[in-house]
Amino acid sequence: MELLNNLALGFQVAMTLQNLLYAFGGAVLGTLIGVLPGLGPVATIAMLLPSIYALDATPALIMLAGIYYGAQYGGSTTAILINVPGESSSVVTCIDGYQMARQGRAGAALSAAGLGSFFAGCVGTVIIAAFAPPLTELAFKFGPAEYFSLMVMGLVGAVVLASGSLIKAVSMILLGLLLGQINTDVISGTPRFSFDVPELTDGIGFVVIAMGVFGFGEIIANLGMPAEHREVFTKDVKGLWPTKLDFQEAWPSVLRGTALGSVLGVLPGGGALLASFASYTLEKKIVKNPRIPFGKGAIQGVAGPEAANNAGAQTSFIPMLTLGIPPNAVMALMVGAMTIKGIQPGPQVMTSNPELFWGLIASMWIGNLMLVVLNLPMIGIWIKLLTVPYRFLFPAIVTFCCIGTYSLSNSSFDVYMTAVFSLVGYIFYKLSCEPAPLLLGFILGPMMEENLRRALLLARGDWTTFMTRPLSAGLLIAAVLMVVVVMLPSIKNKREVAFKED
Repeated sequence: MELLNNLALGFQVAMTLQNLLYAFGGAVLGTLIGVLPGLGPVATIAMLLPSIYALDATPALIMLAGIYYGAQYGGSTTAILINVPGESSSVVTCIDGYQMARQGRAGAALSAAGLGSFFAGCVGTVIIAAFAPPLTELAFKFGPAEYFSLMVMGLVGAVVLASGSLIKAVSMILLGLLLGQINTDVISGTPRFSFDVPELTDGIGFVVIAMGVFGFGEIIANLGMPAEHREVFTKDVKGLWPTKLDFQEAWPSVLRGTALGSVLGVLPGGGALLASFASYTLEKKIVKNPRIPFGKGAIQGVAGPEAANNAGAQTSFIPMLTLGIPPNAVMALMVGAMTIKGIQPGPQVMTSNPELFWGLIASMWIGNLMLVVLNLPMIGIWIKLLTVPYRFLFPAIVTFCCIGTYSLSNSSFDVYMTAVFSLVGYIFYKLSCEPAPLLLGFILGPMMEENLRRALLLARGDWTTFMTRPLSAGLLIAAVLMVVVVMLPSIKNKREVAFKED
């Protein structure tokens, strides 16, 4: 009963004209940011932070939250249409979403992503309202050792996720981990592997690698083909909506992705990203003999990860609102916004500022509804993008990507690095290497190292700490079991048949 009263208070706050306008503005801006390659929610929220000085705390946070989940939603659009992930958690969507676009099923892919995101967003909001305190207790149980073990399990899962040979998958992950080491050491402050290049002391940007390997690499591969074999997307788009069969295949994946994302989103260190990868891995394990194989345009490979990353984006608000602990960079900026407005993030927000807490939660449900109402009718407009002849489309993609890359730090060095990684992406294409595990290794590598070193510092160098802590030991054992299962001859043979190139 108390929950219903709290939600009633939240909707009363969220339904005021001012808050509705800011929720709408945030959702629209977030979608545009997600669609434009290179400009992520972190950069946008950072740029807009000065504007909240003139606003009250509630509309300010409602707008910033709208930007965040709007960007999660919009990032799938470019991933599906042009194979450029607008957001890190959209990387997995490229694998099957782009294949669906190539087969003239872009409308079905966009609809599945949109409806899956809406459902997951609504469930995530309910979970925040109902389970914030107990879920926060679960997050409390995770120390550095547990986070390290969780990320090890995530990387092992990425080996299962990758198509092709296990050796190539492991190589991609190791390469990603090595690229993640190019930065400044977090403990000593010493630049590592920068080769006296000042721009490399901050590390290589995720957007630089994602655009180069996925977007530009695909363009170079297309231009390397004879004109008659070059990519032609939509001479026949088969429909803007999923068929009845598509719905039947997608809805169980949406349910599984939502459940997985809701749990993993609470964990610091990119919960939405881990959720989307974990969801894809889970779908490949559960869906036996799919009508269309994974990696070739399976709708389950779009619906599940999109639901997972949106559910993860919503539940990542839990540790920020209840503990004051930001689980990712966007939530860190939200904490900064609350501090600017004189609000101390933490458990007392729920009791001292109930209008803010419950108003923000109610606005998320309204914002997700706005996103569906805004975006589903626009699917036809996005599809029109694919009818542009490829000779006009690829220079436009290159131009937008270069502008987006340059805007990251106003440095031409990032543009040059993107060009280097576009050649790397083309080499991966020629070698039939799946680049998604590389990106997961690149993102998780620095966080793994940081948590490994923290855990060893706390244990005074005792490596057994990873096995004496029950939760950490359980995650590592699960990772080892996954390796054993994948290496079993029967599974290995089935995997090779499933991933056999046409």
